[in-house]
Amino acid sequence: MDKRETPPNSLHTHFVDIHEVLPEEEEEEEEGTVRMEDKEKGTIRMEDKEKGTIRMEDKVNRRLNKQSNRSLRDARRPHNKTFSRQVSLETGFSVLNRESKAKDDRRVLPRSGHSFGGFDSATRIGVEARNRGDFSIFKTKSTLSKQNSLMPTRKEKGMEAPKIDGAARLDDESVNRSVPAGRYFAALRGPELDEVKDTEDILLPKDEKWPFLLRFPIGCFGICLGLSSQAVLWRALSTSPATKFLHVPPFINLGLWLLAVAVLISVSFTYILKCIFYFEAVRREYFHPVRINFFFAPWVVCMFLAIGVPPVVASETLHPAIWCAFMGPYFFLELKIYGQWLSGGKRRLCKVANPSSHLSVVGNFVGAILAAKVGWKEVGKFLWAVGFAHYLVLFVTLYQRLPTSEALPKELHPVYSMFIAAPSAASIAWQAIYGDLDGLSRTCYFIALFLYVSLVVRINFFTGFSVAWWSYTFPMTTASVATIKYAEHVPSVLTKGLALSLSFMSSAMVCVLFVSTLLHAFVWHTLFPNDLAIAITKKRLVKEKKPFKKAYDLRRWTKQALTKHNSANKDFDGQNEGD
Repeated sequence: MDKRETPPNSLHTHFVDIHEVLPEEEEEEEEGTVRMEDKEKGTIRMEDKEKGTIRMEDKVNRRLNKQSNRSLRDARRPHNKTFSRQVSLETGFSVLNRESKAKDDRRVLPRSGHSFGGFDSATRIGVEARNRGDFSIFKTKSTLSKQNSLMPTRKEKGMEAPKIDGAARLDDESVNRSVPAGRYFAALRGPELDEVKDTEDILLPKDEKWPFLLRFPIGCFGICLGLSSQAVLWRALSTSPATKFLHVPPFINLGLWLLAVAVLISVSFTYILKCIFYFEAVRREYFHPVRINFFFAPWVVCMFLAIGVPPVVASETLHPAIWCAFMGPYFFLELKIYGQWLSGGKRRLCKVANPSSHLSVVGNFVGAILAAKVGWKEVGKFLWAVGFAHYLVLFVTLYQRLPTSEALPKELHPVYSMFIAAPSAASIAWQAIYGDLDGLSRTCYFIALFLYVSLVVRINFFTGFSVAWWSYTFPMTTASVATIKYAEHVPSVLTKGLALSLSFMSSAMVCVLFVSTLLHAFVWHTLFPNDLAIAITKKRLVKEKKPFKKAYDLRRWTKQALTKHNSANKDFDGQNEGD
């Protein structure tokens, strides 16, 4: 057993080198003791010549077997590495070192600030590993399993294996499993729940640029929503009798429609790549209370493109298969979300309601419009009834601001324009199904118009920029289309002027966002920042320290305690006098 002192920077910590004792060496020691006993017995038994000769033959055979076994052990034993263990005499902790041929090149046990690092070491090590840029934790399970199979085993890494296992356990717990809905509200802030609170830690580094697919959010389908709804608007402007005096050429509708189709194809292709390579990040977005609603957006975009298709591309009457192809996936996803709202649990409506939830309702009305266009009016009535019922419940829930919805922001934001989309689309759908702008259709339109005026009159409505803002332009466009339909049935200067004004505002907003998107993408290169919302941990790793009670709190507590004490003494004195 050798003793060796560490360098001066190790705080005078002594370590003891314990070399490995191989099983073969233990056998040699046992054989040595047996040989000594045999020698003593052999001297005594030498008197018997016959037994002595047999004993000598046994010794010769045993010596030959020992030499052959020793040569085999030398051939099997690795010559380039030795095995040793360093033990700290103060703490008792040890590490396994694999040494080179040079004995003086041994590593010293690291001395970190965590003396007893066993407590919460897996969590700390896992977070530190991710903060160094391990983006593979968000890849698909097949890729992650392949990477785990390539990890060094316990025999190769020694004591480093528990650390890797702890990090892997944290990966399974924090990434592969679904994050509760309440956790998103607790760890994130902002109207879109995309900003991490200062007291929270994330699984990926904040100061490092992530891969492009990880930074590509589902909210990019909002660009397609804005452009496809503009195609519907300009088709209405070019074909409606109320705006015939404008002489809008139909090629504007054709250009916007082709642009929307191109953007939809590019965004869909990119997000499909994200689903292939980073499926765990897609799962995070699916369980996000706000992002889940954008999974309806691709199908709503397809239905908008079918409604706003230029006459030169397709005829007025569409084939019902188009409606089935676009509304089928939307309907199955809708059953999943509405079932969570209705059945209760951690994702019931009062827990996850936010203005973006209108996207899951608007699709019913857009699907009803498309159903009426393909000739299935009864199906359109069914979708209209389902959408209107859930819109009323969602509208009341958001309007009441229940105590469970305190996470919603108080300041104005474009997300509140989602309140306009559902009643506007409901008005258009009712007219498309029944062919008349009757009382119910006008009621829905007037609700949308009042909400539009109450929100747009605020000057500080649009401040800043985000890709998700594209999704908040299509409600303004839908309100403009509803106003054009209203002006057809109630022709007047006021209604036509209102339709023209709202159409101009929505188109101007889309143009501003389009220019801003190009500048952020190609000039400033800030269009896709790190998507911190998907990198939160399943559980809070750092506990928030409770603030120290202030002086006036202590005085109030002391005053209450004295009051209770005096009242108790009075009651006791009263009982004694009564006795």
